[in-house]
Amino acid sequence: MKIGIVGCAGRMGRMLGGVVLDTNGAELAGGTEVSGSPHLGADLGVLAGGEPSGLSAGDDPAEMFAAVDVVLDFTIPAASLAHARLAAEHGSALVIGTTGLSNADMVEISQAAESTAIVHAGNMSLGVNLLVGLARQVAAALGSDYDIEVLEMHHKHKIDAPSGTALMLGKAAAEGRGIAHDESAVMSREGETGARPDGAIGYATLRGGDVIGDHSVIFAGPGERIELVHKAGDRGLFARGAVRAAMWTEGQAPGLYTMHDVLGI
Repeated sequence: MKIGIVGCAGRMGRMLGGVVLDTNGAELAGGTEVSGSPHLGADLGVLAGGEPSGLSAGDDPAEMFAAVDVVLDFTIPAASLAHARLAAEHGSALVIGTTGLSNADMVEISQAAESTAIVHAGNMSLGVNLLVGLARQVAAALGSDYDIEVLEMHHKHKIDAPSGTALMLGKAAAEGRGIAHDESAVMSREGETGARPDGAIGYATLRGGDVIGDHSVIFAGPGERIELVHKAGDRGLFARGAVRAAMWTEGQAPGLYTMHDVLGI
């Protein structure tokens, strides 16, 4: 499969490129950077840590979308929306690992997915997606007298909070319990808050250092506490999951998919 990468010179873009180079049946066929980037014209193979490929980083995503089978996108919400429109226009598949997407953003991405296969996940790792399934199951099994809290920590440079993975976990817990997530979510607490509302799903965000990503879902009940925990020790797991999703899109019908579809969970 011919795979393109937007943001190919960034930390994640380079890692994605390296995984593509190491994946049987995959070809690194395109990469873009923003206009004015010092990396424009750089060889894609070299950026990905491999041998020169003869292909260089450009600044025209439309040209790349027209030339590849699937594009990997770990950028920012505004860019991901533009890329979803390009994917729909050119019929190329799209894998979105961008976090911070709003409900309105997801509506627009869903519309683009009517024309092509799009995989979106706030986290591409196998372990996290297993954790999401467990959070849903545990929330369904435990009664409403177990309070649900989601705790996450990331490096100090992360720009959105709570993380996309934390929201995945909270929404899965809400689904398992049969409640509306947005009506139950408590994103922060400060001052004299009063007693914890029944049925709330609380979020706590920590930022510091170079933490790749730690997530916990806590079910606190009478006399006991159940904690589901995932700690990422290598960003490569996200890249490997994304490339696996890219390869999975071959032959898939148009639609909006998740990593649960990719992994068959």
